Amino acid sequence: MPADAIPNPPSAILEAAVYVDDLDAAEAFYGDRLGLVAFQRVEGRHVFFHVGESVLLVFKPDATEIPTDNPRLPVPPHGARGPGHVCFAMPRAQIDAMRQHLVARGVAVDSEFDWPNGAHSLYVRDPAGNSVEFAEPWLWRDA
Repeated sequence: MPADAIPNPPSAILEAAVYVDDLDAAEAFYGDRLGLVAFQRVEGRHVFFHVGESVLLVFKPDATEIPTDNPRLPVPPHGARGPGHVCFAMPRAQIDAMRQHLVARGVAVDSEFDWPNGAHSLYVRDPAGNSVEFAEPWLWRDA
């Protein structure tokens, strides 16, 4: 192994973040529409959801740009503006059921197609305009 090689690169994504202006609308979308379970909410700052072994962090960008005054949790300021992207892994039958569920609740489909390798993706938008994808988990397997 070369001297500069990383011996144990990361093997999974623990958390992903999207940024929204309206936490209530985001909580309704990710909780009520997608069925994710919120486990933490700080009014005016964030709401966090369990996604299997991972976590989806939904932040108000203005609040995350303010440095923390808690020395026990020195999380650096961060944030993003404009639409972001998150992708949830699902088998094709579950994606089909999710599409039907979302359309029945007034959520428009942005795009739906099969990739050149045959993996299926469905794209919608959350209330903040973030691109939310549902894809078969093997989409990137041979990339």
